[in-house]
Amino acid sequence: MIYIDENIWDFDLQEALAAVSPERREYALRYRQELDQRLSVVAYRLLQCVLQQQYGIDVQPRFVFGDSGKPLLDGFPDIHFSLSHCSKAVACAVGDSPIGIDVETFDHYDEELARRVMNPDEMRQIITSSSPEVAFTRLWTMKESFFKMAGTPIGDNDISQMLDQAIHCRFTTIIHPQFTVTRCTLK
Repeated sequence: MIYIDENIWDFDLQEALAAVSPERREYALRYRQELDQRLSVVAYRLLQCVLQQQYGIDVQPRFVFGDSGKPLLDGFPDIHFSLSHCSKAVACAVGDSPIGIDVETFDHYDEELARRVMNPDEMRQIITSSSPEVAFTRLWTMKESFFKMAGTPIGDNDISQMLDQAIHCRFTTIIHPQFTVTRCTLK
């Protein structure tokens, strides 16, 4: 399931910071901009809520990091999660197998950028779309969610390796009026 929280400004930041784990508070306060601090807190609180609903976990989540830097839940090795945020929303996915999620706002479509990061088939999809910025964002979130699921940065794999692995994945995309969110799971 995909969980989304758009309530970025509807809470007292200082109260929220006091209610999250000390590690998450420290992490959030590393950001200079209030928006980024809020997004960090909302992501943590959303994960906490999902863990309570799906697994009955009432403790504040603590993160450990795998060899690739991918965050894992300390004490719960069989629960996989992924978090993402943009200026308009936070997205969370939790499951029993590797999972990735990405959320992005619709920015001005930049064809030069698209040609650098998309293959010819993807470019055809974008160019023939009635809304190139939505098509580009959908494809971008698919790529990002895949790499988050795999636990590797985009630059660490070549395209052929990615395509070989991606055929074993299932992508679920939600196109909202202000953003796109995509979840990637193994089939």
